Amino acid sequence: MMNKALNDRPNVVIFPPIVLATTVVLACILQWLSPLGQLAILTQVIRVAVGAVMIAGVCLGAAGRRLLVRLGTNVSPLQPTTVLATGGVFRWTRNPLYSGGTLVMVGVALVFALDWLILLLVPSALILHYGVVVREEQYLERKFGDQYRLYKLRVPRYGFGI
Repeated sequence: MMNKALNDRPNVVIFPPIVLATTVVLACILQWLSPLGQLAILTQVIRVAVGAVMIAGVCLGAAGRRLLVRLGTNVSPLQPTTVLATGGVFRWTRNPLYSGGTLVMVGVALVFALDWLILLLVPSALILHYGVVVREEQYLERKFGDQYRLYKLRVPRYGFGI
């Protein structure tokens, strides 16, 4: 019985918020040690206006989290998923929390002219994709079978057809 409970969760390699937080901290350190200055060329007004994607990211992630809580399933990939979320924001993207987190990081990079954050988004996204998302998808296919496979056919992984 104990072994089944341990297997009823995605086998992610890292807790996703750690990836995002580490990426931002590392970008700040690198920016301080070796500023690139490319984003600083843009005026603050332009950077803040474009940085509004940060607000979109917060809204996307919050909407996903709110729906998971309302459905009564765990938000953390370290816990079992009890219900497959397919409504609300999950109609447009299978991963609103990760897509939202990425948009927040893009917004932070633009607002604060953190060139390194833009560069570190690539390895960060790869770690999230292979270390978390792919593993979550394998878990959800095992747990929900055809219901999840049909959902995958209808809804893009990260939104916008991606």
